[in-house]
Amino acid sequence: MTLTFERDPAMDDALADALVDLWVDVTNAGGAVGFLAPVAAAQIRPAVDAYAAALAEGRTRLLLGRDEHGRPAATAFLSLDSHPLTAHWASLYTVMVHPKLQGGGHGRDLMAAAADLARDTPGIEAVRLSCRGGLGLERFYASCGYREVGRVPAAVRVAPGDDRDEVLMLLPLRRSGSREGLPETAERPG
Repeated sequence: MTLTFERDPAMDDALADALVDLWVDVTNAGGAVGFLAPVAAAQIRPAVDAYAAALAEGRTRLLLGRDEHGRPAATAFLSLDSHPLTAHWASLYTVMVHPKLQGGGHGRDLMAAAADLARDTPGIEAVRLSCRGGLGLERFYASCGYREVGRVPAAVRVAPGDDRDEVLMLLPLRRSGSREGLPETAERPG
């Protein structure tokens, strides 16, 4: 099975409901996407509503992966920064693939499509994301071209006595036919 990726679909009630269901399924299967299992739709809905508002305001872009039946099966949200000192960066959030489709290369396809979305967004030179340490996510993102640029020790508390690092990752974007990009060592903008 392949996923079909759609950029910036219209956010209506049906799509919002489907995103809630996807997020619940991913979280309850152990996914590190902002909530801890077990989670119910009522807990996820405010986060989807916040994304809907950011999409409507043009602050965020949605990459939606649909399965062969047209159902939402993967997402990545590209958040744009309006601050003039950091407007050349975008942040990737809520990267998820439905648990039934994991392990088949769909995550890599999603990440490649998200990088293409960022490249096609005017002014974006790099994408950053953070992930929860202790799950091997940084190895997955590294295999997609991201590099680790920092860690915040014990930033994520998943349970009493179970603190995880927040791992900061960066993907410099190179435009086709260009040598644009960031140097091998990232420096603070400034």
